[in-house]
Amino acid sequence: MRYRTLNRILAVDDDPGSLNLLVKILGPEYRIKITTDGREALEIAASKEPPDLILLDIMMPEMNGYEVCRRLKADDKTKDIPVIFLTGKGDYEAETRGFSEGAVDYIRKPFSMPVIKSRIRTHIELRNQRKSLEMRARELDQALAALDIRNRFIRRTFGRYLTDDVVDNILETPEGMFLGGERREITIMMSDLRGFSTIAERLKAEETVFIINSYLEVMTEVIIKYRGTIDEFIGDAILVLFGAPVFHGDEADRAVACALEMQIAMGEVNKRNKAKGYPEVEQGIGINTGPVVVGNIGSPKRVKYGAVGSNVNLTSRIQSFTYGGQILISKKTLDACGSVLQTTDEMEIRTKGIDTPITIFELRGIGGKYGISLPERQAIKLVDLSRPLPITYEIMAKNVIIGNADEGKLLRLKGMVGEIQTQRRFRQLTHLKITLYDESGSEIAGHLYAMVGKTLSESPVVSGVTFTSITPEVRTFLETRQGTH
Repeated sequence: MRYRTLNRILAVDDDPGSLNLLVKILGPEYRIKITTDGREALEIAASKEPPDLILLDIMMPEMNGYEVCRRLKADDKTKDIPVIFLTGKGDYEAETRGFSEGAVDYIRKPFSMPVIKSRIRTHIELRNQRKSLEMRARELDQALAALDIRNRFIRRTFGRYLTDDVVDNILETPEGMFLGGERREITIMMSDLRGFSTIAERLKAEETVFIINSYLEVMTEVIIKYRGTIDEFIGDAILVLFGAPVFHGDEADRAVACALEMQIAMGEVNKRNKAKGYPEVEQGIGINTGPVVVGNIGSPKRVKYGAVGSNVNLTSRIQSFTYGGQILISKKTLDACGSVLQTTDEMEIRTKGIDTPITIFELRGIGGKYGISLPERQAIKLVDLSRPLPITYEIMAKNVIIGNADEGKLLRLKGMVGEIQTQRRFRQLTHLKITLYDESGSEIAGHLYAMVGKTLSESPVVSGVTFTSITPEVRTFLETRQGTH
């Protein structure tokens, strides 16, 4: 056995004969250091090479064994060294006091060589096992700390792609990553920047990305505040679920309050755009309540938490009928919220896959604990054009032109609102693509997109329209044709 592997033992006794005997007995198996002085024993125990075990007599001059043991246990450097009292005091009270001072064993003189060897070996093995366990505990603590850091990193990383509720569902439930879903009634919200595709055509790539990212950043903060689950970003649109994966019972109210605050937050979005010299943007929001299938959708290699069903499609359709700054909700959402909602126009729309018309409402506010309302609209006084301008218009459905172009006239205008005269009567919320001409019949470069409001006159047919997108060339031309501003 090599010397450096031997355990170290410190023997403390004022009797040289006892110390010599211990050296003779233990020398072949251990590195023995001896002292007859308690103070020197304390210095050796606190040195760079502390003993693995101390054999300590009680009756010693100047500092007895009890005091030495007490000081050893009071010092962080030496408190873990096992102490065995090896003494001629054989009464019960002395032994009891020895254990109370912190000793691990008590052996009376004269001692048996096999007994003392066995006791020393046992306590050194116990100490080594304890040190091994403590080392493993530290390693485990370090591993747990590293795991916690990794888990927090995973949560932060996932959180940029998924909401906290979805992350919790994936990481904390056994079925979190299983494919499959359940049918549940939830409230669905979809928002979109109106006419942004036209704006983006005239921007640099980095400008487009800044506007979208700024918009999504502001809206995401509001959505998280109301515990909505962002299903996905679709370009400049956001699809949000209320009631999945966690159902709270107030889904419709939270969705409505969230939508109202999102519209108000557009002020911050446009403040950022203005600071960069970028154009202002407007948002339309649709909300619907109904049963859908929610869960993990995809394949074993690619999974997405989301919702599918006709009510998701209906939400998208409702949103498509909005103009900038507007929120439209279905009757199911209105019924789910009750009398706390403030709504104005009631409209009917027809959508693919549903035989009967769907009633929708324009949302202006919610009372109760939320108390959120959109600012009152200022009355818009339309301006007569110096002369009515010729137009052609085409009806659109889902961004696709249907039917042939018909002729009409643009009569009045103010900002994003106007009146047109046409040969046919439109259903409310019909989408139109309008081409404009000057007084001589020459086409004006660019175009307008509009949504039909109320019919103002039957003969001739005059309809109010809200322009959802106007190209800069057309806007400049119209400004020169308005009689007053």
